[in-house]
Amino acid sequence: MSFTNKIFKKSEGIDLEEFLNTLDVEEESQYEDADAFVKPMTLSSQEDAAAVMKEAREGNIVLLNIDGLAKRNAIKLKELITGLKGQIMEIDGDIARISTDRVLITPSRVKIVKQKEK
Repeated sequence: MSFTNKIFKKSEGIDLEEFLNTLDVEEESQYEDADAFVKPMTLSSQEDAAAVMKEAREGNIVLLNIDGLAKRNAIKLKELITGLKGQIMEIDGDIARISTDRVLITPSRVKIVKQKEK
């Protein structure tokens, strides 16, 4: 039986959580040839917003966690996201909410398909 068949074969003995947790284990050497990165970040302050913009200007994609700020201060969240949206549009990037607690931010020349599921 091939390796992929073993992984994708339905089995009651599979620990799905353990399997999914191993997806983010990477060796540092694999980063050398990358043109861009997808970086998870958390938004809680203006400094975080500045760091997000720095990443976008460098050509990286940001997966932004807004959950904590959304629970603590919705007004501050709206202010920071509005500022980010304006700056992202200035560099011809894109921004979209992808879940209740995540926002996706892309650099120039990377667009997000904003199509609602049918």
